[in-house]
Amino acid sequence: MHNWYLPITIVPGIGLLILSTSNLMLTLSNEIHGLMMSTTVKTSIVDRKLLQLKTLNRTMIFFYLSIACLAVSGLIGGLELHAKIASYTSILGILFMLTGICFLIGYSYKAVSIRQDQFKKSDNT
Repeated sequence: MHNWYLPITIVPGIGLLILSTSNLMLTLSNEIHGLMMSTTVKTSIVDRKLLQLKTLNRTMIFFYLSIACLAVSGLIGGLELHAKIASYTSILGILFMLTGICFLIGYSYKAVSIRQDQFKKSDNT
């Protein structure tokens, strides 16, 4: 089987997604810390941001699972052990990656609505 390299070529792209998601997590965590230190911020905003952080954590889990599946698939394909298992593992890795991307899309929509609510509340005070 000469298709061992296909799952391995996807791994760097997922690595970039992990890097950007970890940067989002760090920024969001710092923002939550700042909001918790502020006395004027309502707890509903902080609670919603904590849910965002949980969403990003789930996203990272799916990306890590995706890399694991794709690496195992490349290894199985490279050793020419079981072509079907390598294909199924690649498909599973791609599904994990797509699930993580869906979580990122949901995070983006929620981030905009939280930001709008945050600015509306800051204008009213």
